[in-house]
Amino acid sequence: MTDLARGENRPAPGDRLTVTVTCSAPVDVSALLLNSAGRVRSDADFVFFNQPVAPGVTYRHGRGAGDVVDIQTSALPGDVDRVVVTASLDGNGPPTFASAGSLRATIASPSGTLAFPMTGLSTETAVVCVEIYRRGGAWKVRAVGQGYDNGLAGIATAFGVSIDDEPAPQTPAPAPPPAYRPPPPPANQPPPPAYQPAPPPSYPPPPAYSAPAAAVPPPPMHSPQQGALPMQSELFAPSHAEVTGAGIQKQGGKMIKVAVNGEVMARAGSMVAYQGDLQFQALGAGGIGRAIQQRLTGEGVPLMKVSGRGDLFVANGAADVHTIDLDGTDGLTINGANVLAFDSTLRYDIRMVQGAAGFASNAGLFNCVFTGRGRIAITTHGTPVVLNVDQPTYADPQAAVAWSSSLQTGIKRNDSFGLGRLMGRSTGEGMTLSFSGHGFVIVQPSELPPGGFVGGTGGGQEAGQSGGVLGGLFG
Repeated sequence: MTDLARGENRPAPGDRLTVTVTCSAPVDVSALLLNSAGRVRSDADFVFFNQPVAPGVTYRHGRGAGDVVDIQTSALPGDVDRVVVTASLDGNGPPTFASAGSLRATIASPSGTLAFPMTGLSTETAVVCVEIYRRGGAWKVRAVGQGYDNGLAGIATAFGVSIDDEPAPQTPAPAPPPAYRPPPPPANQPPPPAYQPAPPPSYPPPPAYSAPAAAVPPPPMHSPQQGALPMQSELFAPSHAEVTGAGIQKQGGKMIKVAVNGEVMARAGSMVAYQGDLQFQALGAGGIGRAIQQRLTGEGVPLMKVSGRGDLFVANGAADVHTIDLDGTDGLTINGANVLAFDSTLRYDIRMVQGAAGFASNAGLFNCVFTGRGRIAITTHGTPVVLNVDQPTYADPQAAVAWSSSLQTGIKRNDSFGLGRLMGRSTGEGMTLSFSGHGFVIVQPSELPPGGFVGGTGGGQEAGQSGGVLGGLFG
């Protein structure tokens, strides 16, 4: 075995190469196929666990022994001149490679093995380990060891993978909704929006409840639901009955009921019950392009499409639920971990928070941005406060759940006087999100959101110049 120094190159030890990356901390290994300009030809040239095969390149999970990238140089397309192998911290261990322990790449073939131990890393969160490149009709190996402070997203951007501003799919304008009067909002809440959900499916009414022949009086003021046994309990009170209404509705404070008459999108695994004829289809994060974005940014929504006619009940870890209606004048920027369900008329992208580029973290820079016209159900830990951004506004990145996409956002450091130890439990560098413009910010009373870093995973990308406010905030 021959050790390589940073920048050193050697002839490739064979046509079939096995590149193994090992580290003391958990890392994700990926490969990118590059053309003569050093760019990917398309997103299909990004090889990772969710897209493990490209021409001449295959990814294999190491099952704890180091992930592997197999490269057959003779099978690479003629317009691919270089294959780079990268390693990035997966967010479950140390924040940077300074405390990640040893990082090592080996390039093995039947005729020999090269090794490259990478040292001297500090604030980096992703590294280009080695590259296999074409030179004068032959293939060579170079020890690179170049680090990126902005994670795998920084590497991907440098090599031409599109992770932002994915073009929105063309969707036909929804048909005008039928007349529908929503229940009046509670006091001190904004009025309901112009949006109305689709009418509920038409079901035959349940048979009237009949008391049994025995002389057992029904419980007073209680209305047993269809199929309930003749017994008494506070569970039979109207407060526990199914809610009525079209589309997405709150069922108590921790569950959502969806009257499905067509299709709706919901978080995968969130179904707790359903009635009627419904079909469930897993969608991952929304296709291969969205999977690439999610892989690079750590952000996304694992989705399932629910179609048919019936009633769907969804929840997520007994978190508090809320509904927001988008009227099409502004978008909603939210962490994917806080999305529970949404109308199929809405679309979403993964975008980088403005002002976040250059910060030494891969997690905490991206969020989901929902646009269009429809209703979305979200979750929070505890009862949130909705801040009207009529003056400069700041929030802990782990407490800010969602905000108007038209707001201008940024990152502000607060550690000049050691405030990083006081503001938030794990912001690390004492960062807060800043908001300006016209809109709102939803802040939860918890700094431990589902799925990790909330506001910091987030967008705030400018979606328009008008700052239109979403009609009707909480349902």
